Amino acid sequence: MLGSKAERDRRTARGGVIEPEFVRSRADVVLLEGETRTMPTPEKPSLIIRQKSPPNIEFPFASLSDWLIPTELFFVRNHFPSPDLDARDWRLRVGGAVERPIELDLDSIKAMRSTTFTAVVECAGNGRVHYVPPKEGLQWQNGAVGNAAWTGVPLSEILEMAGVKPTACEVLLAGADSGVVDTNKKTASPGPIAFARSLPLEKAIADSTILAYSMNEEPLTPDHGYPLRAVVGGWFGMAWVKWITHITVVEQPFLGYWQARDYFRWERSLGEPRLVPLAEMEVKAQIARPVQGARLVAGQPYRIFGAAWSGEAAIRQVQVCTGDGRGWREGRLLETDRPFAWRLWEYIWTPEDVGRHILRCRAIDGAGCVQPDLPRSDCESYAANWIVPVEVTVVPEPQTYEEEFVI
Repeated sequence: MLGSKAERDRRTARGGVIEPEFVRSRADVVLLEGETRTMPTPEKPSLIIRQKSPPNIEFPFASLSDWLIPTELFFVRNHFPSPDLDARDWRLRVGGAVERPIELDLDSIKAMRSTTFTAVVECAGNGRVHYVPPKEGLQWQNGAVGNAAWTGVPLSEILEMAGVKPTACEVLLAGADSGVVDTNKKTASPGPIAFARSLPLEKAIADSTILAYSMNEEPLTPDHGYPLRAVVGGWFGMAWVKWITHITVVEQPFLGYWQARDYFRWERSLGEPRLVPLAEMEVKAQIARPVQGARLVAGQPYRIFGAAWSGEAAIRQVQVCTGDGRGWREGRLLETDRPFAWRLWEYIWTPEDVGRHILRCRAIDGAGCVQPDLPRSDCESYAANWIVPVEVTVVPEPQTYEEEFVI
């Protein structure tokens, strides 16, 4: 509840809108001069459970405030139950088209030269709920995405230790999680399978691909891939294989279940459509606040706020349209531009006309890619990066009402 009428009026007058409790200021994280905001407390994380078993949990994107998402609020995407691994027994085995097959324990990997970089990861199904008609799969809204600091060793150094043969084509990463997919369906797996995906050799040896054992300066949690996971900057989350136990260098393109039967899109470069495995994330910006259905006060400035990201290219622009006939206007990018991390952004808007307004945002990256207006027909149920509007109502004066927001 919002408390007394006086308190509700005070909050309304302060920001021109009553916001849900979890997005109000409670600590000193400064994002804009004179404004302090923070993430929800661990005691009230407001996480959204999309599936209980195996756990698939969405971050409440409307609560976004910090550049880094705390681990306890980071989204979780699991295809099978999290394996119970003991680092004392765990080993990483590297084989296939290599000169020297190797086996490493976690201490040996941690003793190697480490690197830390910040990267955003988005589940390829993020935004699936916006498909019309509905598509199969977890009905993520907009919170299957997050930005974190990852520490580990470059995958290239592990491969160098093993000695990759000149005939190598891809690097296959396999996790300890396994199970049966779609029993009795046409898309059923051939019995129990592990989650396994391959990377082209050039991406596997890139500086943006590491094997991480730490997330936000703490050891990985079981749901986030303990003891070792892949971090593949610029690529959708299906490439960020968790609980890695095996790395196999292969001499032909890998056509396993998660590469050829799931996580793919269509491509028409040869005329007729052909299947292509998903790879890079698409350029995208999302509005965190105001939330859908918010009531704003005419004549009072309001901060439209969100995040934007892309694949291999950096975000160069975020534009905002407020539906008042003035077209697209430049948003302000926040934080330092860092490769493979997202950019927070804001636009200060003073609504003048009472009534319904449709807020839209779009991102443009350094490769010139512009976030599309409409869905594409070639992405199956993935890569939902088209512009999703937020509808708000502008009222003539502060009003008191119960909190309402959409998760």
